[in-house]
Amino acid sequence: MTHNATYSFKPVNIGRWALWTFFALILIVSPHLFTSSLALTMLSKMGIAIIVCLSYNMLLGQGGMLSFGHAVYSGMGAFGAIHVLVKVADGAWHIPVSLIPVFGGLAGLLVAIILGSVTTKKSGTIFAMITMGIGALVFSMSLMLPEFFGGEGGISSNRMAGEPFMGITFGPQIQVYYLIAIYCFICTVAMFAFTRTPLGRMLNAVRDNPERVEFIGYDTQRVRYIAFMIAGFFAGIGGGLHAINDELVTAEVVGPEYSGLYLLFTFLGGALFFFGPILGAVMLVFATVLLHEMTQAWLLYLGVIFLMMVMYAPGGVASLIMMNVRVAAFGHLRRLWPSYLGLAIGAAVMLLGVSVMVEMVYHIKLNEVLGPLMTYRGFELDTHATQTWVTASVVTGVGILIFEVVRRKFVLIWSQIQEAIEAEIRRRESH
Repeated sequence: MTHNATYSFKPVNIGRWALWTFFALILIVSPHLFTSSLALTMLSKMGIAIIVCLSYNMLLGQGGMLSFGHAVYSGMGAFGAIHVLVKVADGAWHIPVSLIPVFGGLAGLLVAIILGSVTTKKSGTIFAMITMGIGALVFSMSLMLPEFFGGEGGISSNRMAGEPFMGITFGPQIQVYYLIAIYCFICTVAMFAFTRTPLGRMLNAVRDNPERVEFIGYDTQRVRYIAFMIAGFFAGIGGGLHAINDELVTAEVVGPEYSGLYLLFTFLGGALFFFGPILGAVMLVFATVLLHEMTQAWLLYLGVIFLMMVMYAPGGVASLIMMNVRVAAFGHLRRLWPSYLGLAIGAAVMLLGVSVMVEMVYHIKLNEVLGPLMTYRGFELDTHATQTWVTASVVTGVGILIFEVVRRKFVLIWSQIQEAIEAEIRRRESH
């Protein structure tokens, strides 16, 4: 009797391996390309933000759970990690500093287990309101429990505590960055792998059609709860890295501002695509570090950008990229370059005029004691001169006019391209 053995091989996804390799190379090479202390600080914060935003997207993008209190889990992870770091610095515990973010993840997981059992019983708007209430509750508790949260001054420690490992003391920022980069890569891979698991697919189904999921016999609350706990764990790891990076954790890390930023930039990046929150995390750091230093009105600009994205690109930056990738795949991208150039020029001119008026208003309201003169990008402006306001208004109007004219032509060309793509798809399917 003979047996015919059959072997099957799963083809290697070369593109996916190339993307992950490219991502790893970016993490490795970035501090050598951007060598300033500010750049290194921003890169470290980007790595932390990527982990937290991806963990938040487990709830929003993959599970359809709009949370207003995600900072609770990253913040509690930060507090858990800083308390462990204090014990290590005091010599009470002998734990490598490189493993402390895992304890932050466990702290976030523990809080998610406790609070998630209540939060995930509901979905939709009620879920969002519960998370908002829990976020406000935890933030108020942080001011009432100074023994754990450290009061207004927070809790500080020394990341150089413990014995050095192979000469690594985590004193230089470059060493902390590479620790963050390692955790960022591992957590990103793990969260991507989660999206490919049966649980990840079921979470998408709960987001899209919970009634059908219940009909086939699955408990939607249990699926949401498990995803909530996993998101809490990864958020806690991000918080633990924050504790090591800053060596200080204050009550604001569990506050509503952080939760709002995670929500805002995950949406701006593109919650429906896995790489969207990564883009959002990069934009978050640029907004909170660079834009914050450039202007007092950074929140106003951020609100305007959010409004424009909601109106013209509700899928976020990632959706814009993927739509243009589709157009490029069918060879039509060259038709759009003139329109993109015109839109960019119109937007830049409009932004120039608007920003001049905004900065003048802020100068009048907040810096009136300095006199009517202000400096804007190297130019001296008189906030009391009518000519200045008229010029800014004219520039804004010209920018709006250019943008609107080009936008209408762009919409027409875009529609023609989409029709051509659909026709090409039908032709290929017929053959």
